[in-house]
Amino acid sequence: MGKANFEIRRKCKICGNIFIAKTLESWYCSGKCSKIAWKRKKDERDRNQRLDEIVKKIPKAQDYIKVSEAYAMFDISTDTIYRLIRMNKISHINLGKKQIRVSKSELVSMFPLRQEQIKDKEKPLPKRYSLEPEDCYTIGEIAEKYHMNESTVYLHIRKYSIPIRQIGNFVYVPKKEVDELYKSL
Repeated sequence: MGKANFEIRRKCKICGNIFIAKTLESWYCSGKCSKIAWKRKKDERDRNQRLDEIVKKIPKAQDYIKVSEAYAMFDISTDTIYRLIRMNKISHINLGKKQIRVSKSELVSMFPLRQEQIKDKEKPLPKRYSLEPEDCYTIGEIAEKYHMNESTVYLHIRKYSIPIRQIGNFVYVPKKEVDELYKSL
């Protein structure tokens, strides 16, 4: 593959230095910054998993929750919760040292739930393709039908991750995917 005639200048997301990206997916100036970014993402994922576990243990019918549970449920700092208690903005019960319970219903009306808790992380079902020649176009047929160059068709297939099947000298692409891609033409 040939070298491009242009340079992609980017600002590193970690250290802020300007660098020339070697690929379109380069976002960090060095391996060191890349490792730091990976570690931050991993730590955030682990933190969200811990908070999700705490939230799952909270009974739905429980009216008053611990400050740590409120932190996990609403992603607001414990300092903010204690400040709201001191200002009498939320009702609370003091059961002893480090055993303050706050009203869950009042917090729900004041703050949105934590984003990771709202999203259901369901994986989309994989698409099923029929790659039999009778259910597919060849690259030449696509180029002829939509009045474009074969190289453009190949670029679109790669760009939109459309599956292909090669039998002999012919490359087959599912009709359904191609028609959906070019339906506006």
